[in-house]
Amino acid sequence: MTDTGSERRSRLVGDGDINVSFEFFPPKTEKMEETLWNAVRRLEPLRPRFVSVTYGAGGSTRERTHATVARLVRETSLVPAAHLTCVEATKADVDEVAKSYSQAGVRHIVALRGDPASGVGTKYSPHPGGYRNAADLVAGLKQSGNFEVSVAGYPERHPESASLAEDLDNLKAKVDAGASRIITQFFFDNAHYLRFLEAARARGIWAPIVPGIVPIHNFKQVAGFAGRCGATMPSWMARRFDGLDADPQTTHLVAAATAAEQVMDLVDQGIRQFHFYTLNRADLVYAICHLLGLRALASNGPALAKEAINA
Repeated sequence: MTDTGSERRSRLVGDGDINVSFEFFPPKTEKMEETLWNAVRRLEPLRPRFVSVTYGAGGSTRERTHATVARLVRETSLVPAAHLTCVEATKADVDEVAKSYSQAGVRHIVALRGDPASGVGTKYSPHPGGYRNAADLVAGLKQSGNFEVSVAGYPERHPESASLAEDLDNLKAKVDAGASRIITQFFFDNAHYLRFLEAARARGIWAPIVPGIVPIHNFKQVAGFAGRCGATMPSWMARRFDGLDADPQTTHLVAAATAAEQVMDLVDQGIRQFHFYTLNRADLVYAICHLLGLRALASNGPALAKEAINA
């Protein structure tokens, strides 16, 4: 007989104690829109706590983000969280976007400083009449509307921060301004997240710190993302995908195994909340959620499912 006291926690999941959320990005073309909504419909029955929709640099996807969020409210049981940045916009402009989200039924915003619209390598400068940074934006959102606000955290330090201590000071300012949740940038070595979690708690940051996970559908694409945001791509991971550029089937299997390994290790460490960067693809995320014990809910429509999510 197996001694359950020595069982890995990840082998005991399935009792409803795991919460997940998903990130999508607004589509640019009809084909991308079809891909997005196929992913949304596939993942919707898993009852995520919320789903977030990204917002481009300088608000470049503002209309598409709003349209996607509004459709999620109208046509699904999902609870959307809209990304919002303060790049190249006045406070009045940003407040107007937040107001439009509120009017569309959105009560949760992911508040980000945002990257310069001119691209990677460009130094960020606040708009003269805008919010200075994410902490300032959080304070403005809490003052202007009844929003739940999530913010970003960086297990390997934000690329523009001089030190981890400076990064933690910025993070604490965001939480002190009213943020109720921290969603991390993706990472591939769980040691980075666990050290970050310990350092944040030591700094007096007690908001939930939800690990951001990105399953690797395309290794070169994700490696490019990692390079731009300062996330380390371990050499062992690169070796796993070496030679698979022309073999999507094996890439898929390796990606599923790698992501499952990462998530289950975090469950063994006591982590119970996960945020998945879906890249508008549902298959790997759905499989990982199945391993986490999440099962699809058959509902009679958006209202019933929303009641289940908010119960």
